[in-house]
Amino acid sequence: MDLDLRSDADRIVKEAIAAVRPDAAVQRALAGMAFPGRVLAVAAGKAAWQMAKAASDCLGDRIGRGVVITKYGHVMGPIAGFDCFEAGHPVPDENSFRGTRAALDLVEGLTEKDTVLFLLSGGGSALFEQPLVTGEELRDITGQLLACGADIVEINTIRKRLSAVKGGRFARLCAPARVEAVVLSDILGDPLDMIASGPACPDSATAADARRIREKYGLRMSPEAMELLDRETPKELDNVHTQVNGSVRELCAAAAKTCRDLGYEPVLLTDRLCCQAREAGSFLASVLKTHAGDGKSLAFIAGGETVVKLTGHGLGGRNQEIALAAAPGIRGIKGAAVFSVGSDGTDGPTDAAGGYADGGTADELREAGLSVDAVLNDNDAYHALKRTGGLIVTGPTGTNVNDVAVALLRA
Repeated sequence: MDLDLRSDADRIVKEAIAAVRPDAAVQRALAGMAFPGRVLAVAAGKAAWQMAKAASDCLGDRIGRGVVITKYGHVMGPIAGFDCFEAGHPVPDENSFRGTRAALDLVEGLTEKDTVLFLLSGGGSALFEQPLVTGEELRDITGQLLACGADIVEINTIRKRLSAVKGGRFARLCAPARVEAVVLSDILGDPLDMIASGPACPDSATAADARRIREKYGLRMSPEAMELLDRETPKELDNVHTQVNGSVRELCAAAAKTCRDLGYEPVLLTDRLCCQAREAGSFLASVLKTHAGDGKSLAFIAGGETVVKLTGHGLGGRNQEIALAAAPGIRGIKGAAVFSVGSDGTDGPTDAAGGYADGGTADELREAGLSVDAVLNDNDAYHALKRTGGLIVTGPTGTNVNDVAVALLRA
C-alpha cells in the first residue's frame, strides 16, 4: 500500500464529511423561524439524532416533546424531551414500526396553531415506517428491490404505496398543524418527494409508475400489496414548508477543497453518479490511466450513489465495490488510488464506510490467492479489502448526503 496516498485519502474523507455535518444546516434553517404555538419535533433518518440535538440546542424548551428514529448505533446520548429509537436499515424492523408509532401518537390531535418540526435525512424510508402490509411482506419486498439492482427512486416509488406515512401521508396526519421540514438530501437532484420517500411532500410518482417497476423487476407481492399499488398518494399539501440544507454537491465541494489543499488539481466529474458500483470503479480507473503520463497531481471527484447487483453471498457495500473494481485498472500505476465512502459512515451491512485501492492492491490480492473478478462476483469486497488494509472505517458520522468517490493521481 502507498501510505502517503492512503494518508491523503483519509484526510479528504475526514474533512469532506466534517463539512456536511447537519448541525450548521439545522441552525441555518431555524434562524428567524417563528413558532406561534406548541412545537413538537420528529426526526427520522441516519442523521436524525444529530439534527434533533442541533434543534434542541437552538430552541431549548420551545420544543415540547420529540421523537428520534435512527439507525442502530447512531444515538449518541439522551436529548432532553426526546424519546430516541434505534431501528433497522436498509430493511425496516419492529423497532422502525415502534418508533414511527410513537411519532404518530405525538402528532395526533394537533391544532392549526401547532408546529411539527420534521427533521428528515436519508435512511428514513426504512426507519420511518408504518406499513399497510405485514412487516414480513414489507421486508421481503424491500429485500427484493435491493437485490435486483433497483435504484433509490424506483425503490421509494414502491415503498410509498405500502406505507401509512410515506408519499405525503405523514404531513396529512399532522394537519391542521403546520409542518416545518428541514431535509438533508441523499438523492441526486434533491427530489423532495423521494428523499426518505417524501413523508411530508406531495408525491410526483403515480400508481402507473409503481406498476411498471413491479413488472420490470418481477416483484413477488400478495394480492393486498398489489391492490395498494393502485392507491394514489397525496398530490397536494397546504400545511408544509420545506428547506433542503445539505446535499452531495456540498460533499463534493468539500472534497475538492481538501484535494486542492493537498496539492492536487481537483476535477468534478459529476455529482449525479448513478450506475453499478463496479462500473464506476472501472471508469475511475480508466480516467487515471488516461492521465497517468500528464505529470500533474490530479483528483477526479464523483458524487452520487451507485447500486450493487447481488450475484454472490459475500460481505461488502457499493463503495467497497467501487474501490475493488478499480484495482485491476490501476495495477502498477505509481501514485494512483481510488477510494469511495458513504457520508453516513456505513457501506452496506458492514462496519466500513467504504474502500480504498491503489496501484499495488491487485497484486496484493493475487499473492493472497484472490481474483478480483471472483471476489466481485461473490460480492465479498469487504474481506478482500480487509486483507490489503483497504477498508475505510469512520464510524457513524451523524450525516447522510450520498457518497463521494475520488480518483487520485500524484505526480
